[in-house]
Amino acid sequence: MRIIILGAGQVGSSVAESLVSEANDITIVDTDPKRLALLQDRLDLRTVVGNASYPSVLINAGAPDADMVLAVTEHDETNLVACKIAATLFNTPTKIARIRSTEYLMHSEIFSDTNFCVDFAISPEQIMTEYIEKLIEFPEALQVLDFASGKVSLVAVRALRGGPLVGQQLQELRKHVPNVDSRVAAIFRKDRPIIPEGNTIIEEGDEVFFIAATKDIRTVMRELRKMDKPVKHVMIAGGGKIGRRLAMALEKDYQVRIIERNYEACERLAGELNGALVLNGDATDETLLEDENIAEMDMFCALTNDDENNIMSALLAKRMGAHKVIALINRRAYVDLVQSSGIDIAISPAQVTIGSLLAYVRHGDVEAVHSLRRGAAEALELVAHGDAKSSKVVGRRIEQIDLPKGATIGAIVRGLPKSDDLLSESTEESSALAEVSTVQVIIAHHDTVIESGDHVIVFVINRKMIRAVEKLFQVTVGFL
Repeated sequence: MRIIILGAGQVGSSVAESLVSEANDITIVDTDPKRLALLQDRLDLRTVVGNASYPSVLINAGAPDADMVLAVTEHDETNLVACKIAATLFNTPTKIARIRSTEYLMHSEIFSDTNFCVDFAISPEQIMTEYIEKLIEFPEALQVLDFASGKVSLVAVRALRGGPLVGQQLQELRKHVPNVDSRVAAIFRKDRPIIPEGNTIIEEGDEVFFIAATKDIRTVMRELRKMDKPVKHVMIAGGGKIGRRLAMALEKDYQVRIIERNYEACERLAGELNGALVLNGDATDETLLEDENIAEMDMFCALTNDDENNIMSALLAKRMGAHKVIALINRRAYVDLVQSSGIDIAISPAQVTIGSLLAYVRHGDVEAVHSLRRGAAEALELVAHGDAKSSKVVGRRIEQIDLPKGATIGAIVRGLPKSDDLLSESTEESSALAEVSTVQVIIAHHDTVIESGDHVIVFVINRKMIRAVEKLFQVTVGFL
């Protein structure tokens, strides 16, 4: 696939690195030649220096022959104009724009074919906000990812001493929770992946990925580790786009305090927030944290634009008694180092966002992609099509499917309405349609048979296997 990426920032660079490894023809455009030179030294791609919204620059980047334009610069206006030009001048099939401002996101008609011709608009800040919300809802988890319109969840937890299943075989899980069906999709032990079998023993410190119906998640988590008390008190460091969105999302259900260094920004926050307490100060100020009872905080979220400030404030909050701390880390090289230093969860915005982009690039009918373990692994939601003659998966038991080693089918969701059906209805009608339809969540076992239309959640411990998994779900040429 010929893909032009506009913007070589954190998101653009991460997407480029991911797509280059999958044998795509990538060209990346940016105004900073030094940034592009660093990328070209590391990756097999083409670079073009220039303004991403200029027709001449897009022509130089190969827009007349491109299959897709990913406009992910820092500026919404540049991304919108680039998509419009790609559609008008070059008839580019797929245009994706990164949109940061809620002013644009609130008016979806802006993206229509009669306006800026954006096929898909993604908001990294909103994706990050929803991601952190899940971690606050499930404080025991390292990751919580939704599939199939929220019917199924994939959760990563750290197995701790005292958990009922620590030191026992995985096959004991069903005995502990006989009324709940779940599956352990993968185990990472000291950063080494382990393909789970029935006789695999869970050890203290293991990072366990399990999949279950969303309504059963807490029940399964109790078997892997002691449950934390529910989060009530949240402190947020940083009142930028992510911190502000998170405070607005949480203030109705939690007691929220937000610390922002800039006084004018504090005034704006105070006018926008209703239940959250806005504090003007430095999140690395020990006196301020002590005065605001940091030891009573169930969750401390360091979400400023400065990695070092996030690391220091999170470490300080943890040392002063905050129960759990999360730090936003833009530099990927820091993430692994930081997460072993006392910070409970280090989040890379680029890695959280990348899944939303990859879903549009993957071959076959891919509904969702989630990047796991800082990009080392992936979880995909693929839709099975065809019949036993045209498909390598439909009409077959899971044990009959030639999955590459290290790929695991975790769950199947059957009976979900098609996306086209939902889009053709009004919002109220589409919600009713989703409710009326009989949706089954089937945890995959060796004798489970896949049917056409099933949403299949696949866990892949090595991204090199992605292409082989995609090919399995592609129907033969003659299928209509």
